[in-house]
Amino acid sequence: MREPVSRPLVSVLLPVRDGGDRLLAAVESLCRQEYRELDILVVDDHSTDGAPQRAAALDPRVRVLPNPGRGIVAALNAGAAAARGALLARMDADDIAHPQRIGTQVALLAARPDLGIVGAQVEVAGGGAGWRRYVDWLNGLTEPGDIAREIFVESPIPHPTAMFRREVFQDLGGYREVPWPEDYDLWLRAWAAGVAMAKPEGVLLTWRDHPARLSRASGRYGPQAFRRARAHFLARTLLRNRAAVVWGAGPTGRRLADALLAEGVDIAGFIDVHPRRVGGTKRGRLVHGPGFALRAAPALVVVAVGAAGAREEIRGWCADHGLAEGTDFIFAA
Repeated sequence: MREPVSRPLVSVLLPVRDGGDRLLAAVESLCRQEYRELDILVVDDHSTDGAPQRAAALDPRVRVLPNPGRGIVAALNAGAAAARGALLARMDADDIAHPQRIGTQVALLAARPDLGIVGAQVEVAGGGAGWRRYVDWLNGLTEPGDIAREIFVESPIPHPTAMFRREVFQDLGGYREVPWPEDYDLWLRAWAAGVAMAKPEGVLLTWRDHPARLSRASGRYGPQAFRRARAHFLARTLLRNRAAVVWGAGPTGRRLADALLAEGVDIAGFIDVHPRRVGGTKRGRLVHGPGFALRAAPALVVVAVGAAGAREEIRGWCADHGLAEGTDFIFAA
């Protein structure tokens, strides 16, 4: 990828609480970046292990900022307020940035003025088969259309890989304290505001999974929290003044229907392929066969089927029957 014409200062926001040696490895990976114009902000969220101060001794570009509040949202917003760069990048204390990470992302933003946020493809160290399937899905979403198409499936940009234009971050209002993941909330707000998001080709970060990682330790990152986020934003965007037909009368579909109902969305029915479900009712609504999707308009078909391979099969069926993704149906699982 060609180098950008100018080399703007990049401020890296790295919140941490008691990161220990993992923090030192993460900061070292930033200090080894081929792109040198870095302002590395370690936001200390009331650590007791002394690791932030040890990190500051690694490189004069590293600054330690005490978090004036508590928690990751307060730390990230404090870091953004103190940042000096024209671009804001994220990093976690658990992960390792590959040497070309920052430079590749800066070059993509320079070459693509249409983009407001970029992420990166990742490799995972640790984690089981489900985690790796998620990473494969993530790495397959590189262009704005890919990310917008599947924004309600899961969080489409790994948080520690994100880089923003400062003005985009400010226009979105920064991070919010919400009962679901703060990064997914930001991506959904960016999507709703029409901000284009993308990823360059090539793995740029090693994502290290372990039991103490915040996304595993906090209920704010669990399945129910993600479901609440999907329902909240769907009710205010694609399902505003529009009913939903939920494709999937199993547990995944029923739980999403409950979340949508809690947001005031009308559920016009369910769709399922299981012969024991078709003709019955779920949540007081009739369960139809797939053909109902062809006559569901103006309702939006929201596909909530979590089985492996189901998304591809349903997408193919809808395409074969002339249904437009994003207009007639979307995926939300």
